[in-house]
Amino acid sequence: MQIITPGMRLVPEAVLANDAALLRTIPETPSHADSSRHRVVIVGGGAGGLELATRLGRKFGKRRLSITLVDRNRTHVWKPLLHEVASGALNPSSDAVEYIAHANRHHYRYRIGEVVGIDRAKRQVFVAPSFDDDGRRIIPPRVLGYDTLVLAVGSVSNDFGTPGAARHAIALDTTGQASRFNKRMIDACLRANAQYEKLSPGQLHCVIVGAGATGVELAAELHKSMREIASHNLDNIDFERLIRITIVEAEPRILPALPEHLARSSARRLVDLGVQIRCGIKVTEVTEDGIRLGEKLFVPAELVVWSAGIKAPDFLKQLDGLDTDRINRLVVDETLRAMGDENVFAIGDCARCVLPGSEDPLPPRAQTAHQQADHMVKVIAARLEGQEAPAFRYRDYGSLVSLADYGTFGSLVGGLKVEGFLARLMYHSLYKMHLKAVHGTFKTMRDTIVGILSHRTKPRVKLH
Repeated sequence: MQIITPGMRLVPEAVLANDAALLRTIPETPSHADSSRHRVVIVGGGAGGLELATRLGRKFGKRRLSITLVDRNRTHVWKPLLHEVASGALNPSSDAVEYIAHANRHHYRYRIGEVVGIDRAKRQVFVAPSFDDDGRRIIPPRVLGYDTLVLAVGSVSNDFGTPGAARHAIALDTTGQASRFNKRMIDACLRANAQYEKLSPGQLHCVIVGAGATGVELAAELHKSMREIASHNLDNIDFERLIRITIVEAEPRILPALPEHLARSSARRLVDLGVQIRCGIKVTEVTEDGIRLGEKLFVPAELVVWSAGIKAPDFLKQLDGLDTDRINRLVVDETLRAMGDENVFAIGDCARCVLPGSEDPLPPRAQTAHQQADHMVKVIAARLEGQEAPAFRYRDYGSLVSLADYGTFGSLVGGLKVEGFLARLMYHSLYKMHLKAVHGTFKTMRDTIVGILSHRTKPRVKLH
C-alpha cells in the first residue's frame, strides 16, 4: 500500500491521512464493505465523473451496483464556464449542481473528501478527513472499498515552475478561484473610481497568460464585464480608455491547439476590441505588480490570470505504482483501463489515451470526457456480465470559440466553418448536452425556458 501526500493545506488531524499504519486499522465504511452488489467508486465530480455517476445511477443504481462519487467540493460547475464565473457573466450560486441533492435523486452516494491514496491489492480508496473553515473536523478519514475504480479528477493549470506564478497569478481550475478573481476585479474597479490620486502603472490592467480557449474567451468576457461594472455609476474616471487587457502566449499564435482559421478570426475580433496580443514570448516571472517577459520586458498589471497549459493533479504520479506520463496523466489502454490493473480506469483530462492508429493522446476537451463517461457505462455493464470490456471510439465533433457577445467561431467535422448565430447556438448546445446528461431532458428543457423568460430581469453581470 502506498499513501499519497499531495501538496495541500494541512490542518490539525489531517496528518491522519498520511499515517499508513493508522489507515490500515480503519475499517471500511459499512456501506462499502458490503460486496453483495458490484461497488463502483468514482473519484472526481467534474464533467466526466458526474455524468458517469448519473448514468450509472439511472441504469443500475437500484439493482446491481453500489455507486459512490467522491469529490472534495460540495457543488459542481461545468469547468468550460469558469471563465464566465470569473468575469461575472455566470453566477455559480444559481447554476451549480449540489452533489448531495443530485445523488439522492439519481441513486448514487456522494462522499465529500479528497482521495489521498489507494491500495490496489485490497481494492481500497483512502479519503482524507474534511474540515470546516475554522479547522474543525467535519468527517474523519475513511476507507472505501471498490470493485471498479474510475478516476476522473480532471486537470489543473501548469505554471511550469515559473517564479511567482503560484503566489501572484490566479488560475481558473475551481469555482472558488474563479469567484476570487471576480471579486478582485470588482474591487479593482471600485478602488480606481474612488481614489483621489492618479492611477498607478498597471492599475486596471489585466494580463492573461496562455491563449488557449480559456484565455481567449476570458479576454472577451472581461472586456465586456469590466465595462459593465464601470457603467454602474463609476464615472470618476474614463474606464473605456484606462481598462487594458493583454494576452500572452508562448506559441506563435493564439489557440495553438485549434484550427488556424479559428485563431485568425478570434485574433481579429480581439484586436478590434482593443485587446493586446503578444505571441512567441514566454513569461519568466510573475510579480505583485505584473509579469516579466524574457529578460528585459516588464508588463505592469493589477490582475494576472494563469491559463497556460495543464497537468493532471500531482498525487496521480504516486498512485500505488500506476503508470503516468510527464504531466501526471494515467496511461490507459483503448478500453480506458489503467495499465497494470484491470479494476482501475481513468477518464477525462487525467487520462492519457492513445487510440490504435494514432500517435497523439486524445485532447483534453469536454467532449472527450463526455464520450468517455458514456463509454464507461458500457464497460461496467460488460464487467457485470463477465464479458470483455469494449474498446473506446472517439469522434471529434469540431471546436467552437465564443467571444462573449462579440462573436462565435467554429470548425466542425470535415473542416466546415461556422460563425455568427449558428455557431453561438451550437456553443450553447454543448452546455445543454451536459445538463441533459446530468439532469435529464425534462428538467433541462424546463430550466432553459425559465432562463429565457427571466433573462431580462437578471443583472447583466454579477456585482457582489
